[in-house]
Amino acid sequence: MTDEARVHLSRSAPDAYRALEAFSKTVGAVASDSGIEPRLRELVQIHASQLNGCSFCVRVHVDRAVAAGVTADEIAQVAVWRDSGVFTDRERAALELAEAFTFISEDGIPDEVYDHVGGILSEKEYVGLSWILVAINAFNRVAIAGRYAVPAREARA
Repeated sequence: MTDEARVHLSRSAPDAYRALEAFSKTVGAVASDSGIEPRLRELVQIHASQLNGCSFCVRVHVDRAVAAGVTADEIAQVAVWRDSGVFTDRERAALELAEAFTFISEDGIPDEVYDHVGGILSEKEYVGLSWILVAINAFNRVAIAGRYAVPAREARA
């Protein structure tokens, strides 16, 4: 990747970005009303952002996950959740759904994923998580297209 400057979509079309932010707030309310707690919300947003290669959104959602009580060990295990024992069945189902939504163009939501996740999450939880995943995938695309910077937090010696 080059350091070439890209159009910053949120600055270039602030009304559209504000609409996306408003959509995200509505989605957050739907998810909360569906019983999706902040911890689970952040885990799936981290994973979708990792899968999409969106370092900007990974940073944002790692910070929010820490604020929601997710440990550094749990955050480190998100990328390898299938082989890790740190997540509950509910969290594992949500991470599986995050993968299906992120790669939706490949197979849609496969029946086996839908059935497995539906056996663990309620319909309301499925709906709430699905909208969270629609929103984060949209934000990932905005940040990736604009190559939003993720600077180091502190100078390294």
